[in-house]
Amino acid sequence: MSGQGNYSLRDEIRDYWSARAGTFDLSVGHEIFSEEERAAWHRLILKHLGPGERRRALDLACGTGVVSHLMHDLGYTVTGLDWSEAMLARARAKAAERNSDIRFLLGDAERTLEEPESYDVIVARHLVWTLVDPQAAFTEWFSLLKPGGRLLIVDGDFVTETWVSRMRRVIEKLRPEKEEPSALDAEMRARHHSILSRVYFSRGARAEQISRLVLEAGFLEPVIDKRLGAIHRAQARHMGFLKALERAVQYRYAICASKRAEVSKTSRERRLSAAATG
Repeated sequence: MSGQGNYSLRDEIRDYWSARAGTFDLSVGHEIFSEEERAAWHRLILKHLGPGERRRALDLACGTGVVSHLMHDLGYTVTGLDWSEAMLARARAKAAERNSDIRFLLGDAERTLEEPESYDVIVARHLVWTLVDPQAAFTEWFSLLKPGGRLLIVDGDFVTETWVSRMRRVIEKLRPEKEEPSALDAEMRARHHSILSRVYFSRGARAEQISRLVLEAGFLEPVIDKRLGAIHRAQARHMGFLKALERAVQYRYAICASKRAEVSKTSRERRLSAAATG
């Protein structure tokens, strides 16, 4: 399929995640496996975005709808967008099972085709590291937000090796453990490596670099939050020792950026009137 002339890297990324849809919710860090973790995610969202109060939220690259449901829990009116039909099928089934009114749409997170200024908040979890053109994506996301709207990115550097990942690789060669149901086979690992080598953040998505690009897209100065320990500790309870230790030392973060609120016409007129009479 990759030999077709019009088959792009974006298509490869879509098909890769479609192939993973069947086991996506089996992975710690994708689905949520405890109320402790759910509460930690709720606190992170509330900290940066505030309560929903029926405000409109867009969950980009929503996958099976994990973050969409977290936003829905907090009172947001949620739209989940993903480019994989397989992921969306699972997301819709999950929403029907939970009797939630989340709307799920098929679309590319880098080219959403959604109406400008139609969302109060946008959330992107583990999406940015896969972007082919992050500057264009951030500019698009900026356009989708209403004045005063906020963007929350949750991501990490999943490329740079840590001392734990090196140790884990050596130990697993000496003492192979039974693979988890969500573990990638050799073909999927090769596909993942090939895609990762060609995306924009092929050397690792660092918070400072993302913040610079977000700022250039028009957002106000982003806030970088690296205090995600409560989420990681809750996840670690469902991992083996080495994976839990690796998760603890990985470079992960949240970034929150805002779109400037428009000054109301009345406020502008008052200022102009005061200047004229001054």
